[in-house]
Amino acid sequence: MRIVVVGDVMLDVDLSGEATRLSPDAPVPVVDVSGVKRRAGGAGLVARMLAQDNWPVTLVTVLGDDDAGRQLQGQLAGVRLVSGPSGYASPVKTRVRAGSHPVVRFDQGCGKTPVPEVSAAMLRAVEKAGVIIVADYGRGLAANPQIRELLARLADEVPIVWDPHPAGPDPVPGVAVVTPNLAEAQKAVQSRGRKEDRQETPQEPAAVRLSAAPDPGSDPAAEAGTVLLEEWGSQAVLVTKGEHGAVLCRPGRSPEPVPAPRVEAGDPCGAGDRLAASLAVHLLAGRGLDEAAVLAVHDAADFLANGGVSALPDAGEPVEVRPRISDPLLLARAVRESGGKVVATGGCFDLLHAGHVRSLAAARELGDCLIVCLNSDDSVRRLKGPERPIIGQHDRAELLLAMECVDAVMVFDEDTPEAALERLRPDIWVKGGDYKGASLPEAPLVESWGGRCLTVPYHPARSTTGLADALAKVS
Repeated sequence: MRIVVVGDVMLDVDLSGEATRLSPDAPVPVVDVSGVKRRAGGAGLVARMLAQDNWPVTLVTVLGDDDAGRQLQGQLAGVRLVSGPSGYASPVKTRVRAGSHPVVRFDQGCGKTPVPEVSAAMLRAVEKAGVIIVADYGRGLAANPQIRELLARLADEVPIVWDPHPAGPDPVPGVAVVTPNLAEAQKAVQSRGRKEDRQETPQEPAAVRLSAAPDPGSDPAAEAGTVLLEEWGSQAVLVTKGEHGAVLCRPGRSPEPVPAPRVEAGDPCGAGDRLAASLAVHLLAGRGLDEAAVLAVHDAADFLANGGVSALPDAGEPVEVRPRISDPLLLARAVRESGGKVVATGGCFDLLHAGHVRSLAAARELGDCLIVCLNSDDSVRRLKGPERPIIGQHDRAELLLAMECVDAVMVFDEDTPEAALERLRPDIWVKGGDYKGASLPEAPLVESWGGRCLTVPYHPARSTTGLADALAKVS
């Protein structure tokens, strides 16, 4: 169940302030620095994001034996760190901002370095992963032969998300998904074209293969992703396009657009790291790549809308560990792997009342977690009529999650919960006592994987319809 991040780390420093005048020495702005923030960058940022969401994460990396390296270790509090010596100075990237506008960036120790050695402990940590993120920042760790051999072997066993870098090596074959942005993807295609130009044959020059008459209406991200899919031998390539979302390319399929929600965001720094981290979480939960890509693109947009990297704490601030996202699939898997029982129940839960509360509390007592399968708004309308639901699905889910007895909520859009149950595979499926276990339509499905259907006490005279009618009389 542990998420392992493999890759290069660096120290990011943000100097922020106001620029109200020009320097008398040269026509450049003078920034009066009012704030200094430090954070782990590169693979360290990916790991820190996951740790703040309370996911069990291990960072496998190399560190310099210098002040910046020691600062990085402090910034990685909450992350299980398995590292070796880099043998070179820790890279530091310092950004200067005037208000919300970048002014300049200084890079120290960010030049090309030799491929670092890896330790047995680093390799063992990678072998224990439930999902792997390779966060390559061109510093050499992803090019280490032992790491690459291990990742190539594990690609058939665990999902690997590979976030590439133009200065880094190609991903190993077979990884679940590679996530270049559009500029990185186009640069990789151009680099491949230059290599093949030197080896072209009379029958099929490389320049023809890579740039032959593109369709004027085609998407450059889809074109680049399709080329790289074949070149890299990965299971998928997800080319990100910033505010325009992403394109998912897979063998034997047409490229699939993944739209992004509109958000107001200034600095896009960290969005790719957030996307890679989210992809790993959703793949670990057992979601298909289609769904995981959509959710990850939305997670990246939410990250930027909430302030992006500027909202992350630095070493001088207390680290607020946010509660884990109540992911129903991952929760069910974790409970089963620990020998516990997964309990699920379902319904519309429109206008929560005492009957709901009692039934949910009773259901939770039957196992080690309770997951509520919640009818979506469209599903409720089809079942109850155009005037329902009274409360939207997001608010209904939030109210349910606020109850101590509810561990996670899974919203489903179908008329029945069968598809949701097939994915959750609970040990116990619970309905109110107005049902008889043998007559539950879900009973054959639940019993097909060894589950049971149970009922909890029904509380008459307490219903959403009755509550809605009572409210209508006093409104």
